[in-house]
Amino acid sequence: MTLSETVLRYDRIISSLVEAAKRPGFTRADWAPLEELIAVDDFERIGILRETMTWSQYVEFLTGWAASKGFWTRLRRITEHAPLVFYEVEEHHLKDGGETVINSMSVFEFDGAGKIRHLDVYLQGQLYPSGVLPDYATPK
Repeated sequence: MTLSETVLRYDRIISSLVEAAKRPGFTRADWAPLEELIAVDDFERIGILRETMTWSQYVEFLTGWAASKGFWTRLRRITEHAPLVFYEVEEHHLKDGGETVINSMSVFEFDGAGKIRHLDVYLQGQLYPSGVLPDYATPK
C-alpha cells in the first residue's frame, strides 16, 4: 500500500466511525481500525490552533467530535512526497440541521514502517458573514 493509499484509508475509516460514534456503546476502543495505521508511541498531531496531541489525546478528541456531528469529505488533491502526504479536501460538517464547509489540508508524515507518526492540520473557513471582510486599511 502506498502512503497516499494509507491516507485515503485513514479518511474512509474516520468517515465510517463518525457514523458509528452515534450508536449506543461506542467507545474509544472502536478507533482500533484507525490505530492500525498509526505509530502510536511516536504520534503527534498539531491542530488548527497549534495545539499538540498525542495519540491517546487525539482518540479522546475524536470520540467526542464524532459523536457530536455528521462528517464527510470531498477530495481536492493528494500529493505524495515520501515520507509526506499532502491531503487537501473539502470537509462537510453537519450539525443541528446545518452544514459547514471548510477547505482542509492535512500533512501526514510517515515513519520507516509506513505508519503515520505526525499530522499537521490547516483549515480555510468562513470567519465573517458572507460578503463581509475585515478592514485591513492602515490608519493614517
